[in-house]
Amino acid sequence: MKEIPEPYVKANQIGIVLFVILTAVFDQPYLLLALLVIQVVGLLTGKNLFVLLAKPFLKVKGAPTQAQELQRFNNTLAVIFLTLSLLSFLIQLPFLGYIFAAMLFLAAFAAICGYCIGCTVYFQYKQFKARRKIRM
Repeated sequence: MKEIPEPYVKANQIGIVLFVILTAVFDQPYLLLALLVIQVVGLLTGKNLFVLLAKPFLKVKGAPTQAQELQRFNNTLAVIFLTLSLLSFLIQLPFLGYIFAAMLFLAAFAAICGYCIGCTVYFQYKQFKARRKIRM
C-alpha cells in the first residue's frame, strides 16, 4: 500500500484552510474555484500545488505517513464540498455556499489539529460495506 508523508497531507490541509479563509474575508467565491482546480488536479495526477510549493520546506524523512487510499478519499470529500459550495453560489444561494465552504474548513482545520473527520467517515463507510457483505 502506498503511503504519503503526513507533512504533505498537512500542507494540503493548510492550503484548503487558507483558501476558505481568503474566500470569506474577501467575499470572493472564485477563490473556491481555484481551490477546486487544485484539488481535482491533485486527485487526477497525484500532484498537489500546495504540496509542490511546500515540499522544499518540509522534513519528511522519518515522518509519519497516511495511506494514499485514505488521502484520496479525503480529497474526494473536499472536491464534493467545493463543488456543492460553488454550485450554491452559482444558483444565487451564497449562504448555502458559505455553509459548504465552512464545513470543508472545519474538516481541514480539525485534521490539522489532529482529528480527521474524513478518516472517521471512511472507517464508517468501510464498516458499512463489510456488514453488507456479511449479510449477503
